[in-house]
Formats: sequence, C-alpha cells, structure tokens
Amino acid sequence: MCRVFAAQDPEGYRQINRSIRIDGHSTSIQLEVTFWALLDEIAESQNLTTPKFISKLYDEAIEINGEIPNFASMLRTTCALYLRGHKPMDERVTLKREAA
Repeated sequence: MCRVFAAQDPEGYRQINRSIRIDGHSTSIQLEVTFWALLDEIAESQNLTTPKFISKLYDEAIEINGEIPNFASMLRTTCALYLRGHKPMDERVTLKREAA
C-alpha cells in the first residue's frame, strides 16, 4: 500500500530556499521541490509570477486573519487545498456571477 509513497524520488522532497519580497521586505522561504512546483502551477493559473502570487496571498491572509503564525505551513496547505480541487478564481469572475 505505501510503496507508491515510499518509492518516490527523493528529489521531490529536497528542500529549496527561495528569496522573495513580501510586504516590502526580502525574506527567504524554505519548501520542498514538490511544493515549489505546485506554487509555480498555481501562480501560472493566475497569470502571476510565483513571487507575486505568494506576496498577494500573504497580503490577503493578513487582511483576513491579521497574522500568519507559520507562512511556510500556510503555503504547503495552500498546495493541498489546490490538489483537493479548491482552485483560485479570478475575483472579477466571482463578482460578475454574484451580480447576475
């Protein structure tokens, strides 16, 4: 049963640090290769670069929640939500649907 998980390529869980600018500050985020690939995919689906997507996600989360106790964990759960089918929608499309 666990063979598919146990036999995965170790490259997928190798950690990578990326430096990005969030809220005007340069910061480093460490995630596994697989999560970076998913964040790249999510960002592309929004026509954003990955750093721009992450910065926008951070800003919106701060606006909604006031704080983010563990941003790297939030990015991982963002990937999990995406894989479970929770796709980000363009807010303009949402507003048009609500107005109709």
